[in-house]
Amino acid sequence: MIEIETERIILREFTLEDCEAVFEFSMNKEVQKYTGDVTLETVEEAKSIIKNVWFSDYKKYGYGRWAVVYKPENKVIGFAGLKYLPELNETDIGYRFLPEYWGKGIATEVSKEIIKYGFEILKLDRIIGITMPKNIASYKVLEKIGMNFYKFDVYKGEDENIKYNWHQITKENYFNK
Repeated sequence: MIEIETERIILREFTLEDCEAVFEFSMNKEVQKYTGDVTLETVEEAKSIIKNVWFSDYKKYGYGRWAVVYKPENKVIGFAGLKYLPELNETDIGYRFLPEYWGKGIATEVSKEIIKYGFEILKLDRIIGITMPKNIASYKVLEKIGMNFYKFDVYKGEDENIKYNWHQITKENYFNK
């Protein structure tokens, strides 16, 4: 099982025991505001995401979104990690946390480790990050971790009227910084 540790955070694969925590951040309207995802209604839906999305990604691609455990409280406060997007043939970095943990540098702290893992362990060629234009905080995190804006465009297969900010970092950029 993968585990990455920073000063304040442990990143690890989700387990079914995390279902209450997943429900807590996935039912929060503030957390879901810029994600395009619906808020969850039940703990069973959280279990389903763990089993059918995250476990599936770990098995199929060897990586996925990880539980973010805030060490001072030993609490799962959200997720962060890489996700393979087969419809784009790209790997996306993403993160979500309970609002009380926003603005503390956690997204930047874990995302630097995730980028490192993607290039040094997974040997990826490129990692992308996609944000809604109003999500200024996530846009800034992507820039802080070395990603560069490269287009303002729609997401394939979604509403053609909604455009997103697309960022990227390549292995060349990462290793030559």
